Amino acid sequence: MDLFSPQIIILTLIMGSFAGFLAGLLGIGGGVILVPLFLWLFSVAGFSPELIVHTAFGTSLAIILPTAISSTLGHRKRGNVDWHMVVFLAVGGVFGSLLGSSIAAVLPGEKLKMCFGLMQITISLKLLFYKPYIPPENLERANRLALLLVGFAGGLFSAFFGMGGGVIAVPLMLMVLQLPIHLAVGNSSALIVVSSLSAVSCYIWYGMQNVGSIPFSLGYVNLLVALLVAPLTIIFARIGVKWASRTSQTKLVKIFSILLMIVGLKILLQL
Repeated sequence: MDLFSPQIIILTLIMGSFAGFLAGLLGIGGGVILVPLFLWLFSVAGFSPELIVHTAFGTSLAIILPTAISSTLGHRKRGNVDWHMVVFLAVGGVFGSLLGSSIAAVLPGEKLKMCFGLMQITISLKLLFYKPYIPPENLERANRLALLLVGFAGGLFSAFFGMGGGVIAVPLMLMVLQLPIHLAVGNSSALIVVSSLSAVSCYIWYGMQNVGSIPFSLGYVNLLVALLVAPLTIIFARIGVKWASRTSQTKLVKIFSILLMIVGLKILLQL
């Protein structure tokens, strides 16, 4: 099926809207939702299996980038971004994302897909059962080495799995840096901007070294899908945030964690 066919475009618009809505509703990075959707979408379009996984990751990061910028600007207005901390987080994030995207780019698609499936299952189990101990907030500014290491871990995770590093960065900022939750979320958004930008650049560069590519792609980033989906994820994420205040978050997280488990198992069973 042609990627530019009306059916694929309509399907992409619906999926992008749904992914953005769930991301805003549940506070989960959009890549957790977007990557499985793109794996399915590119498979339906009949593209080469060797290109599907890497292009799904690269395209997901390209969409996360403008969403993270919008989120960071919103947090900045509320005073939830400490730019001194962000500088060191960003430096670590750049090195982490360069390493993560480089490892992902050279791994075969099937192995990368297996890693993503295992990651989905791990996150679902964490959402279902894990209740971490959160130490008291430390109002003193975190030291530079800790900031660099947290940024590195967030950037590495983000780039390797093609998703926002908030799943790793926010818990680390809470437990290692002992930041208040609003500051951890705001700083994480700013970190994702930098790590996603450097990771997308790597996915583009490594993809351009590949002889073949999916139509309408720049390296491992599908520009058509990114341009179609990015505006929708931003718009529907804001709608999801509004709905979140009216819905039981505990029940929603449980439902979503089960969904992640099903998706992760399905990805592994398809290998």
